[in-house]
Amino acid sequence: MNPDDEKILRLAKEIVIKFIELGRISPTNFESHFKSIFWALKNTVVDAQAPDFTRDLSAVPPGDE
Repeated sequence: MNPDDEKILRLAKEIVIKFIELGRISPTNFESHFKSIFWALKNTVVDAQAPDFTRDLSAVPPGDE
């Protein structure tokens, strides 16, 4: 598991718990809400990450820079 995934899981759990405490989510529909919250967070994190230019530069053969 990616370290970011573990952080996202914890954050999604905290959000779902807060919504349960507020009465917005019930334990019976927890699974569907948890999945949608997790994927919304994951997509946000992935979209916000800057590209890894060092990895891209290492793929360029020497002299072609």
